[in-house]
Amino acid sequence: MKKTIVTGITVLLPFLFGYLCFIAQAVITTSLGHRSREASYFRKSEEILHKFDSERRSNLLSGLPKLSTNTYLDRRNALDNTIESPSRENATILMLVRNWELDGALKSMRSLEDRFNGKYHYDWTFLNDVPFENAFIEATTAMASGRTAYGLIPPSDWNRPDTVDEEDFENCLQLMEEKGVIYGGSRSYRNMCRFNSGYFFRQKLLDNYQYYFRVEPDVEYYCDFPYDPFKLLREQRKKYGFVISMYEYEDTIPTLWDAVEDFMADNSDVVDMTDNLYQFITDDSVIGKDAPIIQSNSAYNLCHFWSNFEVGDLSFFRSDEYLKYFEALDARGGFYYERWGDAPVHSIAVALLLKPSEVIHFDQIGYYHVPFGTCPAAHDMRLHLRCLCDPTMEENIDIQPHSCLVRWWKCGSGKFFMQNA
Repeated sequence: MKKTIVTGITVLLPFLFGYLCFIAQAVITTSLGHRSREASYFRKSEEILHKFDSERRSNLLSGLPKLSTNTYLDRRNALDNTIESPSRENATILMLVRNWELDGALKSMRSLEDRFNGKYHYDWTFLNDVPFENAFIEATTAMASGRTAYGLIPPSDWNRPDTVDEEDFENCLQLMEEKGVIYGGSRSYRNMCRFNSGYFFRQKLLDNYQYYFRVEPDVEYYCDFPYDPFKLLREQRKKYGFVISMYEYEDTIPTLWDAVEDFMADNSDVVDMTDNLYQFITDDSVIGKDAPIIQSNSAYNLCHFWSNFEVGDLSFFRSDEYLKYFEALDARGGFYYERWGDAPVHSIAVALLLKPSEVIHFDQIGYYHVPFGTCPAAHDMRLHLRCLCDPTMEENIDIQPHSCLVRWWKCGSGKFFMQNA
């Protein structure tokens, strides 16, 4: 019996040894394969990590980029995003906000601080028609990388003027609400639009600044900023910058253009029709295969710059020309009898009073405000700026039928695909 067992074990040992060798070989082969693939992944990761090193180390000394012209090129210009201690312009970030909008304000601040201001530390200026609460001041001060200031808007700058007839105003509110006009029944929204059109730049907290960057609660900046927009405005002598242009709701401004035409007729010395952007706000021709999706009842084609994102030179709004323009419109009462928005009011003023060379489209800045956004189209630009957006997303308005951007390319300061001017 013993002999049989020993014989069996002797026979099994070679098979067992062979099996163990097979297992060991399989483990070693698999391990080496994993290591090889892992090394390959690390190499690819390292290549991607350092793919843009030369651009990251570049700066504006290598040549001023022709911004707003190269979105569709898979090539990056020298971008101003690696300076360790950048100098600041005489500028502030401006937010008109209510106490109850604190969460939305913090969301916008966090996004802009991460994408831009964390490197520059520009001041934040907050405006409200009621005093800011301590909780709002504490939270926003903690979120800001620069100094913060909080202003109370004087009632004379915010409230409805006495020249507006109370009974007519109430009738207009009711009528527009019944027609379903957006914010048609809102009193406070009208105050806000009039304030943003004619009074924000008169606030004492802004007296010592030259430039402003308007920010609203609950917005998002998709990409790292490739430059300081304030510096760009100064160096390239721009007065106004935007990211989105679209059509206005005509029901909110049925007689705005009538007021504008009267202003132009009375102030022909102010409006230089030989070198402005009048065509941008009046052209209604077919572009490509697309005609305007909205047919206006006036010469105004309803195109405007979406003013929840705007960077501008305050000297433009403080100018005699703009003040004359605003006062002429304000005297008509359209901010209250209708629902004139600050976006078309600003946009028409920019189109009439500025030269095409003084307005810039920031097409390398990704941005979102409900319900529309804009995202850089160039793939490697999005990688370089660490964008969290997709140009094919439904929210991207850039070349949608309800966008005026293509009309801007045709009638504004143009769209170029060359790297250098």
